[in-house]
Amino acid sequence: MIPLLSFDRVWKRFRIGDTHDSLRDLIPGLAKTLLRKGAGESSAKHKRVFWALRDVSFEVGPGEVLGIIGPNGAGKSTTLKILNRIMDPTAGAVRAEGKIGSLIEVSAGFHPDLTGRQNIYLQGAIMGMRKSEVEQKFDEIVDFAGTVEFLDTPVKRYSSGMNARLGFAIAAHLEPDILIIDEVLSVGDAAFQQKAFERIKQMATGGAPVVLVSHQLDRISELCSKAILLDRGAIRTSGTPVHCINTYLNSLTEDSDSAHPGAVIRYERTFAPDGAVVDSGGQLTLVVSGYAEATNAPSTWSPALRIVEADSRSEVHTITGLQRGVPLPVSGAFEYHFSLQMNVPAGRYTAFPIVWDAAGQRDPITGPSVHIEVVEGKAFFGPVQLNTEWRVIQNAAVRASAPARQCA
Repeated sequence: MIPLLSFDRVWKRFRIGDTHDSLRDLIPGLAKTLLRKGAGESSAKHKRVFWALRDVSFEVGPGEVLGIIGPNGAGKSTTLKILNRIMDPTAGAVRAEGKIGSLIEVSAGFHPDLTGRQNIYLQGAIMGMRKSEVEQKFDEIVDFAGTVEFLDTPVKRYSSGMNARLGFAIAAHLEPDILIIDEVLSVGDAAFQQKAFERIKQMATGGAPVVLVSHQLDRISELCSKAILLDRGAIRTSGTPVHCINTYLNSLTEDSDSAHPGAVIRYERTFAPDGAVVDSGGQLTLVVSGYAEATNAPSTWSPALRIVEADSRSEVHTITGLQRGVPLPVSGAFEYHFSLQMNVPAGRYTAFPIVWDAAGQRDPITGPSVHIEVVEGKAFFGPVQLNTEWRVIQNAAVRASAPARQCA
């Protein structure tokens, strides 16, 4: 298979102190340099070299979805800027066949004094859409964004959520040969986030090569067919999304451990042995395995399990070893078995083990997650499922009630 998008041994160098990647920034940058020379300052300290990317290579072919993960400063944004031709690599080659569509900073191109209607045409033109193409998709864009009542209102009067929804709707209705997505899975409220995710999933399965950058690791694992983990500008590992995510999470654990020598705790696997699909109100079994060498761990640490909503990341349930009398593992391999009654509405949830620090009120260690699908069981309204049993007795005799208690 011939790839439609590739990085071939790409390097990108910046000089710390330089501020110009464009002509707009070049003139002020030159002025600052002349002022420093006029003041007799050495320019050496302003020209330290920083390599944002170091020998990065990957390929994305038709129908493939590449996830790029890593900590802040790993080189993810630089990679996307090079893919979008915003900047050129210092060394190496980039190959992209066809029109690139980007879901990056989806409302950044809006003019605040123009109406939503006018900005749809403006943003479409910026993204390379012809006027006839915008007109053909106009109703679909507006319907998706849910902003029909405010079409003729200047966008400076829109809420940030409305701006994000409209920007995403425009970008998401491109038909690019290559699709690049950067952290747009968290725009709008929870309902719109799910809608946006389904739209991206539809686009990603349409055959175009896709590159996705996100800190939402559950989305990476669900959407992507392969992944790379960037660290300090280089590829630390590549392969399946699960492999890269686990390597990334284990690296966070190692960073936490380094602050407490002798407190090595690694959660290696989290899974649902009986399946991760359960009725609302049904029983779910989770197993967490790992390894510990924690003889000198802080006394305020304890093992814990946390469950969050997959879309909003809001906490649903956390149980700690302090609450259940389960001590922190001390030495060797360990395995925890959890039995939960999923008294929650139907939806998508994420469960993962942590080490809870009661003193610092934080999670110094986080383990790999498992995604749970709760399907409709016994219907109910409200935030929790109580599994109410309802008995009806027809034609029953009226029971004698106890005499009313008299108030003094």
